[in-house]
Amino acid sequence: MKIALIGVGEMGREYTKVLKALGAKDVSVIGRSTEGCSRFYEATGVRAIPGGLAGWLKSARPEIDIAIVAVSVEELAGVSIELLDYGVKRILLEKPAGLNSQEIGRVKRKVEEKKAQVIVGYNRRFYASVLKAQEIIREDGGVLSFHFEFTEWPHTIIPLGHISAAAKASWFLANSSHVADLAFFLGGKPERMTAFKAGGCDWHPSGTVFTGAGISKTGAMFSYCANWDAPGRWGVEIMTRNSRLIFRPIEKLQIQRQKSVSIEPVDIDYTLDTAFKPGLYLQTKYFIEDIIHHNFIEINNHLQNCENIYMKIINANE
Repeated sequence: MKIALIGVGEMGREYTKVLKALGAKDVSVIGRSTEGCSRFYEATGVRAIPGGLAGWLKSARPEIDIAIVAVSVEELAGVSIELLDYGVKRILLEKPAGLNSQEIGRVKRKVEEKKAQVIVGYNRRFYASVLKAQEIIREDGGVLSFHFEFTEWPHTIIPLGHISAAAKASWFLANSSHVADLAFFLGGKPERMTAFKAGGCDWHPSGTVFTGAGISKTGAMFSYCANWDAPGRWGVEIMTRNSRLIFRPIEKLQIQRQKSVSIEPVDIDYTLDTAFKPGLYLQTKYFIEDIIHHNFIEINNHLQNCENIYMKIINANE
């Protein structure tokens, strides 16, 4: 199988580590600058091809069975469309798949035109903590209610020189959507939702304080909050008839059982999530092996989430 990995940044390095462990042999890694490719080689021991995707496709005319796109947020949509136009039929596209819902919509329409498949890489769906929680939810008979928090830390975001102003302005989609995607994946998409927001700052003018509530299509009540002007962290809590499942941090699962105030860690094998970027090994393995795993989210469903959930959160009060 001929694999193209586009991107030599942090995520490109993480995917390379996984691809090595999976025994993938025929992998072409494409970067833009010679300097970036040199740093990639120093970090991974794998040589990348500089000059960008367009130049490589034109000069090498490579055969590509599948592609993994791990470039900056601003480039995600354009690179994936370029690959689809080239004829690639299966792509694993890093989240959030575009800078906004308009870009993601362009990718979705191109996928339909080319009769291709694009999986959006929300790797938290493959955390060991999440897979175990899914087992418990099934055993308990489903989700009754859930709550999530997506507070961000401006003091860590503002200094990020490699993140563009456009990406920071779309920070909910670019980053916070990790939490929202996971919460609604486990608890069910909204049937009804009321959203509120306040605040705003120079790098994220659309808001810094968010709250809302609703009921999911499965009948589960939900609420969310985030205050980027105050201390906080990401977190998800899922309530079933027998259990309160607590993801805080999301990589680890804790449980509060019925008739108890004790919060205990759940016994889980975290080996893969310790050896690799959490969730990435299984996500990549299933994609390469063409396993249609129910935890995958394809581009059409992701676009629906963007338009029906994420934009409602970020554009509340408007």
